[in-house]
Amino acid sequence: MAQVKMVTTSPPSGAGTSSRQGHPWLTLLAVSLGVMMVMLDGTVVAIANPVIGTELKASLADLQWVTSGYLLALAVFLITAGKLGDLFGHKRIFMIGIVGFAATSLAIGLSDSITMLIAFRVLQGLFGALLQPAALALLRAAFPAEKLNMAIGVWGATIGLSSAAGPIVGGLLVENVNWQSVFYINVPVGVVALLVGMFVIKESRAGALSRIDWLGVVLLSGAMFCMVWAIIKAPDYGWGDVKTIAFLAGAVVLGGVFVFWQTRTAEPLIPLSLFGNVSVGVGTLLMVLMAFSMFGAMFFLTFYFQGVHGLSPLDSGLRMLPMSAGMIVASPLAGMAISKLGPKVTIATGMLITAVAMFLLSRLDLAAGYVDSAIPFVLLAFGLSPVMVGATEVIVGNAPEELSGVAGGVQQSAMQVGGSMGTAVLGAIVAGRVADVLPGHWAAAKLPPLPPEQMELVEKGAAFAEAGAAPGTPEPVVRAIESAVHLSFLDGMHLGFTVSTGVAVLAALLALFVRAGRKTEGAPIHMG
Repeated sequence: MAQVKMVTTSPPSGAGTSSRQGHPWLTLLAVSLGVMMVMLDGTVVAIANPVIGTELKASLADLQWVTSGYLLALAVFLITAGKLGDLFGHKRIFMIGIVGFAATSLAIGLSDSITMLIAFRVLQGLFGALLQPAALALLRAAFPAEKLNMAIGVWGATIGLSSAAGPIVGGLLVENVNWQSVFYINVPVGVVALLVGMFVIKESRAGALSRIDWLGVVLLSGAMFCMVWAIIKAPDYGWGDVKTIAFLAGAVVLGGVFVFWQTRTAEPLIPLSLFGNVSVGVGTLLMVLMAFSMFGAMFFLTFYFQGVHGLSPLDSGLRMLPMSAGMIVASPLAGMAISKLGPKVTIATGMLITAVAMFLLSRLDLAAGYVDSAIPFVLLAFGLSPVMVGATEVIVGNAPEELSGVAGGVQQSAMQVGGSMGTAVLGAIVAGRVADVLPGHWAAAKLPPLPPEQMELVEKGAAFAEAGAAPGTPEPVVRAIESAVHLSFLDGMHLGFTVSTGVAVLAALLALFVRAGRKTEGAPIHMG
């Protein structure tokens, strides 16, 4: 069995403060700028979608693929991208990711058809996958153990800042420039990240690895594709539909073959010994549950603000600002708390705070004002930040440093899969609840009964807080329809947040089984 040791390449003269690490804080700046592109892109696209649909004559399904195509490529390629960094060097892969992400952003802005736009979004997802695991691996290599949690906390604050700025910047650009500008903004950010990274980041890679496990790449990518595709399409197919079951079965079969192959090949894509560390496995599951609870629940707040309260996209972004802005403060504090208290207590406490926030969100009603939503949003910032920082430290910190790229890919992939699952599963729960309660609210509003096919159309709209009425409908009837639809949507949203509350409590219990990562140099790991 081979033993892998860390091999580093010397940087340009003056690039760093030590022969091994490079300049830690400038490295943090470079990787933060790179990840900022990915985070900005994820939040501004939702704001631009309605205008894209109008100008490119795209259907609703087309617009869903603007997001789903990116998500699918990102989730499928993350772990493989981490392995590429371990093999060819994290700096090199990070630089390629920056150039590719900025170039595809430019190409998206220049697209004159929805098909071309979706194709470049898929490519953008692939380059985004190169960025994220490499960023975590570079931080792990650049910072000493006593400062790593603080660095990850600042990195998390950058993510919070990007998330906070996304809806506001996107709204301003779409309303005052054009939808293309929300993609063009990635180009100057990418140029700065590239220039900083070229001179301050020091290269590192697992030098004993001589090749990529391409069969493992195919098997894992196929399993991830089947799973994420099933999750994304289940709301359309139906969870009991044969196509959904077939894709889920394909994910299980390919995943099983992948695990078997990893025990037989000399240089596996993911050494299974990585999960021999309980904290790595539990930390990965924590990322899935955290993302399930967060992204799944947050998905419906956009419809709540725009559909129920009638806010514009920019105003909706401002309503959610307390959570994103709060993470700017909470993430560095979480890093310090983990350094002093360890990840176990900090993550468990964070998930309990998250559970309280989700419970408060489950009580929002038609008359809820800014403060009613701002309080749980601030709690979410201080609840989720310890989990994001802590789970990252647990997964990447407990992995051998020469496999930090793979560990970063596992962490990011877990977040993407958890977010996809949360959006799909909670979407099905909310839609089912809306269908159950809408007839009662419809009757209570003294509206005339509708034929089944028309009521089904109303139910579909109500799942997104849309209360469409035919032109010429009397104003009192319009108000009655809106009341029935909005009350039904609230019942569904409340159930979604209640489920998220339970998931957060479960994650808090799981956090009791993790331990702090230990930063070691040249630690050997058995391969194959």
